[in-house]
Amino acid sequence: MTTIQSDLFIDGKWHKGSGRLPVYDPSDGSVIAEVATSNNEINDLAIDAAERAAKPFAALAPRQRAEMLRRAYELMIAELDYLAQLVTRENGKVLADARAEVAYAAEFFRWFSEETVRIQGDFRMAPSGDKRIIVTHQPVGISMLITPWNFPAAMATRKIGPALAAGCTVILKPAAETPLTALAIADILDRAGVPAGVVNVILPDHTGPGISHILHDPRVRNLSFTGSTEVGQLLIKQSADQVIRTSMELGGNAPFLVLADADVDAAVQGAMVAKMRNGGAACTSANRFYVDKNLAEEFASKFALAMKALQVGPGLDTNNQLGPSVSIKERDKIAALVDQAVADGATVITGGEVPTGPGAFYPATVINVAVGNPILDYEIFGPVAPIVAVENDEEAIRHANASPYGLISYVFSGDLKRAIRTAEALESGMVAINRGVISDPAAPFGGFKQSGLGREGGFAGIHEFLETKYIGVEI
Repeated sequence: MTTIQSDLFIDGKWHKGSGRLPVYDPSDGSVIAEVATSNNEINDLAIDAAERAAKPFAALAPRQRAEMLRRAYELMIAELDYLAQLVTRENGKVLADARAEVAYAAEFFRWFSEETVRIQGDFRMAPSGDKRIIVTHQPVGISMLITPWNFPAAMATRKIGPALAAGCTVILKPAAETPLTALAIADILDRAGVPAGVVNVILPDHTGPGISHILHDPRVRNLSFTGSTEVGQLLIKQSADQVIRTSMELGGNAPFLVLADADVDAAVQGAMVAKMRNGGAACTSANRFYVDKNLAEEFASKFALAMKALQVGPGLDTNNQLGPSVSIKERDKIAALVDQAVADGATVITGGEVPTGPGAFYPATVINVAVGNPILDYEIFGPVAPIVAVENDEEAIRHANASPYGLISYVFSGDLKRAIRTAEALESGMVAINRGVISDPAAPFGGFKQSGLGREGGFAGIHEFLETKYIGVEI
C-alpha cells in the first residue's frame, strides 16, 4: 500500500470510527492526516472480532501461522522505503533511523515466523513412577497490545509477531502521535493472509477510560504494554481486577560507564550510537554518563565535538542527522530538564538552547554535571548527555545502580574480564559491552526493577503469549 490509511482496522475491514484525530508532522506542525478514533461501542466490536477469530486461528497448523508472518516480513522489506517515510513524517526521526527501524521491525516477523514451529513441550516419567508428565502450551487468548510513539513500527511488530506465532488474536492500540504506521502494518498483515479478526487496530476517543473498558472485559486475557513506568503501574492495577496476564516494557535511565582503561575514541563512537539512536528518544538510550576522572575531560571534549557536528533539520532531508522531537510538548520537556540542570550547577559544553523557527527541534547537547543533579533522575528521551566524572569502577557502579530503573547499561573497557565483572554487578536486564546498541529480535529484551516485567524477543518472547498446561497420564 502506498497511500496513507487513516481508518481503524476491525475484523478485517476498515472502519470510519466515532471521531477523527489530527496527526501532525513535528518538523513543521502541518497535519498529515486525520485518523479515526473509537468509542467503547467500537472497542467492543474489536473484542467481538478477536473472540470470533480466536479458536479458528489457534487451531491452525503452526506452519500456516508461520507462513503468514513470513509473508508479512517480505512485504515490509519490499515496502521499506514507503514505511520509513511514513515513520519519519509522523514521528520526526531522520530517514536513516526510520529505515533502520523498519528493517528491525520486519525482523520480528521473520524471527517469530521461525519460532512458531518450534514451541517446545515436555514428556517424561514422574519421579514417583506412577504417571507420565506431559507439559504443553496453549495460546493465552485475546491480547491487548499498547505501543508508544518512539518506535511505531518496531514496537508493534515486537508484540504482534509473538502473539500470532503463539496463536493469539490481538487488539493493538498505537500512540495517538503515531497511529499511521500501525495501520500500515495492519494492512500488510491483511495482505499477508492473516484472517479477519486476528489483528484489530483501535484508537480510543478517551485513552484511559477506553483501555480500562477493554481490560475489564472478561474475554481479554493478556496485556502487553510499552511505555512509561507510571502508566505501566496504573495498567497493572487495572489488570488485577480480571487477573490479566501482563508483560511490561517500561521506563529506563541507562547508565553509560567509561572505565579507566577504555579506548576513548571507541567510547565516543559507542556513545554517539547509544545516545543518538532515534534522536535519543529510546528507552535504551544512554541517559547518564559515568566517566573515569582521568578520561572525563578528553571524553567530554570529543563527545561534544561529535554531537555539535550533527546537522539538525526535517527528517525527510537525507542531509540531516537529527530530526525534531515528536511534538512541541516533548521538546519543551527536554528543554526544561536542561534548564533546571543548569540552574542546579551543570555546565553546558555544547547545545542547550531551543532554536528559533518552526518545528519541535532541540540541538544535540552535552553537559557536565555533579552527582545529585536532578537531571540524572529523569529519562530525558532526547538528545541530551549529562556527564559525571567518577573516581573508580566501584563509584561508577554504585551510581549506575542508584536508580529504580534497570533496563540496559553500557560498559566500555579495554579488559574483557573487567567489563564482564562490571556487567554482572550492574542491576539491569541488558548490558552492552563496548557496543552502542545490542537490541536484536533473537535476544530477550527487558529490564529489572521498575523497568518492567517479562521479556520480548528471543526464545522467551513467544511465552508471554502462551499458557503452560500440565497433563498427568496414568500408566
